[in-house]
Amino acid sequence: MHLHLTSADLNDQQHTVAMALKLGGRHLNVGQRPEDEHVVLADPAGYEFCVIEPRNAYLAGCGFLGELTCEGTREVGLFWSKVLGWPLVWDQDEETAIQSPRGGTKVAWAGPPVAPKKEPNRQRFELNPASGDQQAAVDWLISLGATRLEIGQDGAVMLADPDGNEFCVRGTDHSHAGSPIVPG
Repeated sequence: MHLHLTSADLNDQQHTVAMALKLGGRHLNVGQRPEDEHVVLADPAGYEFCVIEPRNAYLAGCGFLGELTCEGTREVGLFWSKVLGWPLVWDQDEETAIQSPRGGTKVAWAGPPVAPKKEPNRQRFELNPASGDQQAAVDWLISLGATRLEIGQDGAVMLADPDGNEFCVRGTDHSHAGSPIVPG
């Protein structure tokens, strides 16, 4: 996973980059070309993020945190669309993106090739059942294509999405309307 931060104009992009570097970030070369207008950085822990160029039509109107970009197949994008109740806003060439019906940050999957998993993900989603019924939520997620992995010492149920990415379902009570799942 990595973040895409948006920019209103070139000065705004330069300010965001300067602030990130001041806070301990560093430039990162991932093979970007000289003509690419986005800036690739890493935070102090080494997590990649990009400061996107102004006038990026795809992220227009998303706010400062424009996108959470993930490795993943189209299947996993469709899975999370169903889980969160967020519509697909991009579905092209095996790439998918979803966004809350209220707007805001997009969550996207880049499509194949997806690198084989060698170890558990360092970052993962944590879900809370809107009804407070953890077992019903787990059963529903499995019916959508999740796989049960284990139960943690804290009672959280660890599952994997169709690409094998781990996420957990907590048993806490939350009262939210809409999707049966509320992101934690």
